[in-house]
Amino acid sequence: MSTTLSASTLLAVPLAPLVGSALAGILGTKFGGNRIGRAASHTLTILGVLIAFVISAMTLKSVALDGARFNETLYEWMVVGGLKMEVGFMVDGLTAMMMCVVTFVSLMVHIYTIGYMEEDAGYNRFFAYISLFTFSMLMLVMSNNMLQLFFGWEAVGLVSYLLIGFWYNKPTAIFANMKAFLVNRVGDFGFILGIGLIAAYAGTLNYTETFAKANELAGIGFPGTDWMLITVICICLFIGAMGKSAQFPLHVWLPDSMEGPTPISALIHAATMVTAGIFMVARMSPLFELSDTALNFILVIGAITALFMGFLGIIQNDIKRVVAYSTLSQLGYMTVALGASAYSVAVFHLMTHAFFKALLFLGAGSVIMGMHHNQDIRWMGNVRKYMPITWITFLLANLALIGTPLFSGFYSKDAIIEAVHASHLPAAGFASFAVLAGVFVTAFYSFRLYFLVFHGKERYDQNPDAHHDDHAAHDDHGHHGHGDHKPHESPWVVTVPLVLLVVPSVLIGFVTMMPMLFGDFFKDAIFVDAAKHPAMAELAEMIHGPVAMALHSFYTAPLYLALAGVVASWYMYMVNPALPAAIKRACMPIFNLLENKYYLDWINENIVARGARALGTGLWKGGDQALIDGAVVNGSWKLIGRISGVVRWLQSGFIYHYALAMLLGIFLLMTYFVWFNR
Repeated sequence: MSTTLSASTLLAVPLAPLVGSALAGILGTKFGGNRIGRAASHTLTILGVLIAFVISAMTLKSVALDGARFNETLYEWMVVGGLKMEVGFMVDGLTAMMMCVVTFVSLMVHIYTIGYMEEDAGYNRFFAYISLFTFSMLMLVMSNNMLQLFFGWEAVGLVSYLLIGFWYNKPTAIFANMKAFLVNRVGDFGFILGIGLIAAYAGTLNYTETFAKANELAGIGFPGTDWMLITVICICLFIGAMGKSAQFPLHVWLPDSMEGPTPISALIHAATMVTAGIFMVARMSPLFELSDTALNFILVIGAITALFMGFLGIIQNDIKRVVAYSTLSQLGYMTVALGASAYSVAVFHLMTHAFFKALLFLGAGSVIMGMHHNQDIRWMGNVRKYMPITWITFLLANLALIGTPLFSGFYSKDAIIEAVHASHLPAAGFASFAVLAGVFVTAFYSFRLYFLVFHGKERYDQNPDAHHDDHAAHDDHGHHGHGDHKPHESPWVVTVPLVLLVVPSVLIGFVTMMPMLFGDFFKDAIFVDAAKHPAMAELAEMIHGPVAMALHSFYTAPLYLALAGVVASWYMYMVNPALPAAIKRACMPIFNLLENKYYLDWINENIVARGARALGTGLWKGGDQALIDGAVVNGSWKLIGRISGVVRWLQSGFIYHYALAMLLGIFLLMTYFVWFNR
């Protein structure tokens, strides 16, 4: 059996989507003269992603079954001192899994987009963007060094900016993409500081070389403080993950990013981009294992995100925003697992979540299409009667999300809860409570959404906003905008990806749990110090296979908390729909807190932004205009002008002036010598 992988074959994985993106983006738009049509654009980009997926699947097979590995530099860009700037790939279990997740979900989104964006004027441009995003994400997960990691990190951020603001004439979309861009810059500032510290103290950007020096870095103190260098590095790196993976308080950009077209919600903000931070921390596990302080910080941030973002999902009425807050909460679960040193559990949940959350987003988009682009769940109801395929696939995704036994989400979510419970870190107590309470919250808001959309009375004719349009102001879908029209099932290019995503959403956890969590799949990709952080070791003693784990769930709290959440939502929205309004009136202060998203947007806009604006104005007027322009630039030439004026007066050209100056000079010298030699 071969244990090596071909560099040229691996190179085709990111380059195939890049070529498709370039062809569609240049030849299919005004920039290149619109030389190819819609069919050619989507065919080229889908073909590129399909090639990437096929090679990724073959690579995963070689890695999982044959033990194949790859870690080589493909191109050396430059050498600065002893620091090498390279492009290279590292392919192991972690990378191969991410390659398959990214390419498969991207392929489903590409096919789905044919139907969803059918009437949009920017059809070719959209395909170019999502294919470019796939290239960027693949470069990120396949990198073997931090320079390339940072390139992919920033590239997915850039393409995300373009996609969120795809409808660039829509003010809310432009505000959302700028918000996403700025918040991610805050996280990226910490991220690049962490990379810079590694480069400064380890003298390398290569993963393998950095990890080899990890113990050496752990013995160095951070200059001028009592902190250890490794702790500062890990916290800086995690701040980058907080921005990209939308952790509290840098989560504020993700719900607003729903202003973009629905396919990018599935691709970027559920399956791939937001998981980049989780992937990065798992990849850097040899560093994070050396700092309990950083792990405790990660636990607290993840726990806050998992629980408190779930609360916000309860009060949302926009179908996409409910799913968006679900994404935030599930990212919190992954982060909690990272903090408990259960890195393999975190990336296992990353994988299972990618499939069922992409299915939820695409299902939500199918509902939006069927509802003539109405997104408000209050004006839906009984949609299952008209959209049976969307209904059953959405239900299965919901069951996976809440952790129903035998579904993929059950294995990853319950493994996280057990791992955190087994952690011995000080912050594990709060984190354990948060992830356990989050089970009820997740089940409640998920089935609130499900019941209001697919069951109950039809409320289409009650919609006060007949043009609540996902494509508002950007297309001519006037015939889609009337809320009193009956729903209709989506075309096959929309429903086929839903059906294909159901398979991994239901089965992938059952099939892959044991090799991923307790086998050798991640053996050389993830490092855990079992003596200091025994969560995974204790988990291995507790879990004896997927069937046994499913049976054991009937004796544990998470199953009954999830069931309680489903029953509570059913009673409140199907049996006694007056109860939610009564609870809202009784708990108005809490509702206002949730409605205003804990006032974080207000704080950012009125305190942080104004403070930054005041600081910027002060630096501009005081620093730039007064000090630099006024004192340094203008002051220097004015001083030189005055000196020149004096010198010009002295250099008159008259001999008697020079003779007088010589006599005065002699007189002063004679006076000096006589006075000091008395």
